Amino acid sequence: VADHHLNSLLLISGRPRYEAQGGRPGGTKNCSGKGGEDLVLHVPVGTIVFDANRGNVLRDLVEDGQRLVVAAGGKGGKGNARFATSIQQTPRKATLGLEGEHRELRLELKLFADVGLVGLPNAGKSSFLSVVTAATPKVANYPFTTLVPQVGIAAVGDRDSLCIADLPGLIEGAAEGHGLGHQFLKHVERCRVLLHFVDVSEHALDDPLEAYSTIDRELARFSTELADKERLVVATKVEDEESEARAAELESALGKPVLRISSLQRRGLHQLLGSALRLVQGAPQAP
Repeated sequence: VADHHLNSLLLISGRPRYEAQGGRPGGTKNCSGKGGEDLVLHVPVGTIVFDANRGNVLRDLVEDGQRLVVAAGGKGGKGNARFATSIQQTPRKATLGLEGEHRELRLELKLFADVGLVGLPNAGKSSFLSVVTAATPKVANYPFTTLVPQVGIAAVGDRDSLCIADLPGLIEGAAEGHGLGHQFLKHVERCRVLLHFVDVSEHALDDPLEAYSTIDRELARFSTELADKERLVVATKVEDEESEARAAELESALGKPVLRISSLQRRGLHQLLGSALRLVQGAPQAP
């Protein structure tokens, strides 16, 4: 059952096998045995259920309360009363019931968020999330600090909010599965809009335009839907004249607006959240 109160598969991942309770034998006076209780597992909305052996998708659970029966219970047998006749009142005959189904499953969780943060490793995504939300992602000045998605809620004005996902940094070849590859891109699919972060500081590991182009290529290689998703370009770590100049150069090269922020100095954050909210309000729901 899809449950919107859950945000991970942690609760069910600790056991390799789940088995429903068996039924009970029948009794005297033609009493049927008690049926076994259903085993119901709760998973987050966004969970995709695969048959582990065949590899096919059984169901994509995208709505709260959506249910999927993955293994049906067995059927009770017939007791000797079913075979009684006028001559043989207590026949020594009965049939066994049918066993319930067994199935091996693989569960995959795709993240739902209003806004997904994309960019090369160390682009400043985690710092931004930690400043504008109550999330506490690991922040450090080296690549691949974020290895799993982090989610936080950012207040925008007095009444609005955004669910923001800090996603693991992409590298060249991610669409082919290099680095965190598909583990990253599957989550991007279900973000309504993207904030594309580009480090323009003097300590940036890549040229800003090349950094932007790397992410742009990987999104397009993965799917046209990702390439066409609504996106804002954000120059991060704009904290001096040199970084401002690099942001301006990037804006000129791209021919479209580039927003500037500094999570360290708390500059440009409210403006960015406001722009993101307006983009989300006009964007279609993610699949």
